[in-house]
Amino acid sequence: MSASGRLDRPAASLDRMSGPERGPLVVPVTELVRKPGSHKHVTATVEAEGMGVGEIRVPDGAPLTVDVEFEALSDGVVVHGTVTAPWEAICRRCLGPARGLAAAVVEEIYQVKPTSEEAFTVDGDAIDLGPLVRENVLVELPLAPVCRADCAGLCPTCGVDRNTDPCACATTAPDPRWAALEGLRQQLDPPVT
Repeated sequence: MSASGRLDRPAASLDRMSGPERGPLVVPVTELVRKPGSHKHVTATVEAEGMGVGEIRVPDGAPLTVDVEFEALSDGVVVHGTVTAPWEAICRRCLGPARGLAAAVVEEIYQVKPTSEEAFTVDGDAIDLGPLVRENVLVELPLAPVCRADCAGLCPTCGVDRNTDPCACATTAPDPRWAALEGLRQQLDPPVT
């Protein structure tokens, strides 16, 4: 434990979070549970392994950072704070590499005998933050990743990357699926002379 009262842990693999070896995300809470109202700050960094949704992945070996506060209640422990992890994907607009940071604000209840479907279980004298970390990082991964907010994408006509090369293709070509409605609009709104 550091001088600030934080529990600082070295990097470890996400697959070693639980079990008898007590990985960096398995936090002992015996003393905390005995004193309702008491607090404990935990920071940990673990290496990601096998995390992703479809083509959007947290790279293996990337640091998952956990910074949470434990607060003891009369019937359990509330854990709140942040979980962050870098992600990589293919940009949905230009097909180039896309990267970002998934940052989740977490607030979960842990109880020895859960009274709610939303509560996690305190396993013996410790809380395993592994499921909380995995669940929250996966939820924060983008559904449609882009390399940058103003990505111009690929030209639908010639396929050039409009972020790097100019394109002379017409960008106002009407969608043929709307041709019937366009004809109707022209009948209702005669041209002004």
